[in-house]
Amino acid sequence: MAKAVAFTGVSNSGKTTLIEKISQKLSKELRVCIIKNDPKDKAVFDTQGKDSHKFFESGADVVVVSSTRTTLFSHQSMELEGVIRMLGDFDLLLVEGLKMLPLPRICVARDTFHAEYLGFSEALAVDESLDKKDLPKDIDILDLNDVDMVIKWIEKNAKEI
Repeated sequence: MAKAVAFTGVSNSGKTTLIEKISQKLSKELRVCIIKNDPKDKAVFDTQGKDSHKFFESGADVVVVSSTRTTLFSHQSMELEGVIRMLGDFDLLLVEGLKMLPLPRICVARDTFHAEYLGFSEALAVDESLDKKDLPKDIDILDLNDVDMVIKWIEKNAKEI
């Protein structure tokens, strides 16, 4: 059974770096998948003028297959369950953003802490830029720079999906 955990926090708080470090470490033993939210729809995954881009611009959903990867370009938004089915077998799902998903969540904070993220977070990963005495006492506090500590929290708290 696969497990999932989510990460939230303001832009440039360190979410992507933390997820990347976790994935690099755990991908040696587990099949790790990552879903990243793009709320402003600004991510670009294809090159203008290439065949796959032309196909997508024609209105079609496009799948590009090679010996090392499969890439899907779709005009449709998918619910989490659909994405999970599409991914197939995996061990751990790391979700960046999508704060309304009912998953155990680590709020990442660096330089500044935004209390509005606490309502849907079970842990807070911070670095030395924040004074720990100013942080809430009723939430797990993790060291943002200690990936092993964060992984232990994930192993204990990730939700089976």
